[in-house]
Amino acid sequence: MTIANAAGARTDNGIQAEKDQFKVLIVDDSAVIRGLVGRWLRDEPSICVVATASNGVIALEAIEEHEVDVVILDIEMPEMDGMTALPKLLRKEPDLKIIMSSTLTEDGAAVTLRALSLGAADYIPKPSTTIGLQSSDAFRRQLVEKVKALGAARQDRGRLKPVSKGGGATSAPPIFADMTVTLRPAPRGFKPPIVAVGSSTGGPQALTKFFGGLKAPLGVPMLVTQHMPPMFTKLLAGHIAQTTGVAMTEAVEGEAVENGHVYLAPGDYHMTVAAERGKKVIRLNQDPPENFCRPAVDVMLRSAIEAYDSPVLTVILTGMGSDGRKGGEAVVKSGGVVIAQDQTTSVIWGMPGAVATAGLCSAVLPLEDVAPAVNRIASGDAL
Repeated sequence: MTIANAAGARTDNGIQAEKDQFKVLIVDDSAVIRGLVGRWLRDEPSICVVATASNGVIALEAIEEHEVDVVILDIEMPEMDGMTALPKLLRKEPDLKIIMSSTLTEDGAAVTLRALSLGAADYIPKPSTTIGLQSSDAFRRQLVEKVKALGAARQDRGRLKPVSKGGGATSAPPIFADMTVTLRPAPRGFKPPIVAVGSSTGGPQALTKFFGGLKAPLGVPMLVTQHMPPMFTKLLAGHIAQTTGVAMTEAVEGEAVENGHVYLAPGDYHMTVAAERGKKVIRLNQDPPENFCRPAVDVMLRSAIEAYDSPVLTVILTGMGSDGRKGGEAVVKSGGVVIAQDQTTSVIWGMPGAVATAGLCSAVLPLEDVAPAVNRIASGDAL
């Protein structure tokens, strides 16, 4: 059986996924891209492409016919584009993981950020030409990693089992039954000179909610590393500033670090802070990626510890991978405090899970409770 629209576009059918495979729907008006991306994903034993579609109309029909974990959704398509299809898909399947696919342009970045605010789980900037796409090993690697991580998050959601860790603000939330989290006490009288925040997949939405919950200004500077490419970060800083009222800007090389201001690492640059002639300044560099990331959270954390020579408050929000774990170890060793977002409210519990299960956290909290905890600590109150 096939599903067809008036233009004759079709979705694949007749494909039976194994129980634990991540089931993917590819939605793109280019048959070449559908074919290329489909071949890449089919090469992965853990992934099954159950259907493809050339526009949003067919995509909506396809999820009625197939069980789907992850949708790769193009933005510009005829009949029904990705932005129109996105909320319709989520209404049908609220926990569906949708990856927006857009060209790496300022317009594409702006639309993608809007899609994330509407419920898309992640995005992947694709090369603007088919030739560029075919030759991009980085695009292929990122796509496969994102599909696997989001597919696992979608399937694991149904297997989440609460594990009681006791009560109180610093107690661990429900986690997977085969994981344990040991919390460490926060130092008495801890009042950090700076707050450093790391995030990745799901980060734009989480950062907006987090900063919306802060009492402005905190009275200390804040550094934020969100895994994002160029163009996206400047728009994200502007969006969060406009939405929440915090003074957030994309960091600029050599600028002085001021209390009450939030500095977001620019895409493709590691952001560090340095102590120079009695003041703290932002330094950017393009040293090799760490944890496959540039900017990297670990780089930011190491520099903050060194520049301030004082314990740092670190917040690790939703994200894929483990960036922030090594930096979190250094934070704790220097007397600082690490707070992580919990598993239930994270799009992917990779980065926060890495610091939590390593025993680095003084609190593992639902997203809505993270900002109040930071407010208390910044004021010198107990966690």
